[in-house]
Amino acid sequence: MQQPVTCAHCGAALADCACPRDASGQVCRPADQPARVRREKRRGKWVTVVYQLDPAATDLKRLAKELKHKCSAGGSVTADGVEVQGDHRNTVVAALLAMGYPAKPAGG
Repeated sequence: MQQPVTCAHCGAALADCACPRDASGQVCRPADQPARVRREKRRGKWVTVVYQLDPAATDLKRLAKELKHKCSAGGSVTADGVEVQGDHRNTVVAALLAMGYPAKPAGG
């Protein structure tokens, strides 16, 4: 009887593994995704944008929901990443660091 092939990160059988994977099938944990957080001014209002996340390995809808809840603001998921209404760059960076993403503020 053969042993099932196991995941190198969690040790579970590949069929039962819940590790996030990128589009090529490689394990892509939050610690492997260096998130960048910038703020932009659009039509006179600030928007905080999180980018450089792998959309296949990250549940962007869930991440957006958590960030919007932390900032008590609205927002959306776009092709670039996650947008949160308002200037919440420091709050978003702190929240991402707490979730395990190596986040850094970008821009001025």
